[in-house]
Amino acid sequence: MMALVTGFLASHVGAVRHHRFEVGIGVRAVSSSESETVAAVNGSSSRNGSLLLKEEKKVPFLRVEEKKNKRGEEEEEGLAALWDDGYGRRSVEDYFAAAKEMCKSDGGPPRWFCPLECGPPFKDSPTLLFLPGMDGTGLGLTLHHQALGKAFEVRCLHIPVHDRTPFEGLVKLVGEAVKLECALSPNKPIYLVGDSFGGSLALAVAARNPTVDLVLILANPATSFGQSQLQPLFPFMEALPDELHVAVPFLLSFIMGDPVKMASVNIDNKLPPAKKIEQLSYNLTALLPCLPELADIIPRDTLLWKLKLLKSAAAYANSRIHAVKAEVLVLASGKDNMLPSINEAQRLMGLLQNCKVRVFKDSGHTLLLEDGIGLLTIIKGTCMYRRSRRHDLVRDFIPPSMTEFRYAMDQVVGSFRSVTGSVFFSTLEDGKITKGLSGVPDEGPVLYVGYHMLLGLELISLTDGFLSEKGIVLRGIAHPELFRPKVESWSSEFSMIDWVKIFGGVPVSASNIFKLLSTKSHVLLYPGGAREALHYKGEAYKLTWPDHPEFVRMAARFGATIVPFGAVGEDDLAELVLDYNDLMKIPIVNDRIRNMNRDSVKFRDETSGEVANQNLTFPVLLPKIPGRFYFLFGKPIKTKGMDKILKDRESANQMYLEIKSEVEHNLNYLIKKREEDPYRNFVDRKMYQIFYPHETDPTPSFKP
Repeated sequence: MMALVTGFLASHVGAVRHHRFEVGIGVRAVSSSESETVAAVNGSSSRNGSLLLKEEKKVPFLRVEEKKNKRGEEEEEGLAALWDDGYGRRSVEDYFAAAKEMCKSDGGPPRWFCPLECGPPFKDSPTLLFLPGMDGTGLGLTLHHQALGKAFEVRCLHIPVHDRTPFEGLVKLVGEAVKLECALSPNKPIYLVGDSFGGSLALAVAARNPTVDLVLILANPATSFGQSQLQPLFPFMEALPDELHVAVPFLLSFIMGDPVKMASVNIDNKLPPAKKIEQLSYNLTALLPCLPELADIIPRDTLLWKLKLLKSAAAYANSRIHAVKAEVLVLASGKDNMLPSINEAQRLMGLLQNCKVRVFKDSGHTLLLEDGIGLLTIIKGTCMYRRSRRHDLVRDFIPPSMTEFRYAMDQVVGSFRSVTGSVFFSTLEDGKITKGLSGVPDEGPVLYVGYHMLLGLELISLTDGFLSEKGIVLRGIAHPELFRPKVESWSSEFSMIDWVKIFGGVPVSASNIFKLLSTKSHVLLYPGGAREALHYKGEAYKLTWPDHPEFVRMAARFGATIVPFGAVGEDDLAELVLDYNDLMKIPIVNDRIRNMNRDSVKFRDETSGEVANQNLTFPVLLPKIPGRFYFLFGKPIKTKGMDKILKDRESANQMYLEIKSEVEHNLNYLIKKREEDPYRNFVDRKMYQIFYPHETDPTPSFKP
């Protein structure tokens, strides 16, 4: 058979676990016997030698002789905050270029390959098997390879253009790979990412392997093929003469995806509008000549075969969907012109035992090849990433990448930076207050204890400030309600709650704080919790803390540094018009509040004092001309060596009161000093930025 390996790591699903092999872009294939293929590396056998590629008849995976990878055999232990995930560096043009090369001499049975861009993942990463859509190339994750390669051992299924393996045969092939991977790593989950047709294939494999720990990510699964909007066109395609088939790719390209979103992948959102349009125009011009290549990727006979395969795949998967026990995440596009994907996502959610849905309303059918959010980001935000049978939000956490940070700050919270103009102050060891975060410890474990502003709006500024200035991820202790299955299951978009998880939020519990401190994390704790963030009228900047000092004893156990801080500025953004007490006096409204709180998570009892479990609701606010946010971090309190706190409850309580007093002192200091800030008002700050556009420092504030 003929084999073409271009720009990828040829691999056996089991052997590559310990050895990685680089294969250059210029690889050419030569004729071979039924069981062996000799491929020249980088197109020059005299310079680089040759590799023996051996295929077994029973399991069609590529085997490669051992060759040391340039990057060595060391596995990465983890990732630092703001790591480079490479998203936006690859484009749809790269997909077409690689697919064109792959299809030049594309024979043989379906097989697996590992993209070179994926690189070595960090230690104990699970395996991800990508199951392609109609194209069959296995290149549908081109935009996501670098990011996914850090968190997974990535394998992609390639179905050659002229292959006619029936659907049952593909189910068996993938099933064998799943069983082999399960035997090699029985305690790790196996991820199946299915795109369109691959979604049906993933469900079918999961139904036949109910005892294997599988996680399914389905992008617009073709299980709804019977209800496709294109059903009337299929007989027309079958009757279309060969000489007119060249026009079909153009039709399919506009049906399957949005060319504008495809061309927007590598455009920087910070560019001026005129530059964005210019870049988009250039990208579209470069993309259009690639469309005829679809005729080579999906020729006429292959297209007709794929349509039959889609039909049988949908019928097979739907008849066995009741047997699927796997964890499932469905990604549905709002502008899918090929399948009714949103309706199908709702149907699957009702049929599957453990299913979440995220809707991307502006995306087309080829969701994974369009501009938007990276696939790894989606997996992280939906709490679907884990490296063992049990999900551990501390151990399985992957720090936010630079792309995620920029996207969140520019696209999700929008102009929040400009509106709040946040300014940070910290206290040095000698007690001197200085602008910036130089007084904050660089090394953990650190426990930041402070005041929760109205609606917790300061969290955005804190996340931004610590990552921008210190490169530190604050692991926020969040309300458990955010992590309930009911909240996580369905979302009409990738929501703010998902971003809380991406940036390190974990549900409040003693065990989670224990794990975070034991891993030397920087932990953000609000003793007042939701009660403080949803406070009543007249309670602005009032600490509503529980009566027991447990976090002090926990910090002392790990020798953590405690940093008390104050945050001021909520009253500069909005006025509290109706609080909980006011809303409970309104008929019908009070019934809705009671119903909403009836099933809420209760994690505190009456011993917690003012923050004891009680009904909460969002207040009614009246926006104001924005002011400014101010933060002051007090002098760090070191608990290392304070064994007395662990044994003496009175000593722990004394430190607790000192921390509370320090937070109150910081609040009072900021409330007073902000009156001296000449740029406290939003309009004044904008005027300063207009007159001093080239200043690298943020807008000035008061002198500490």
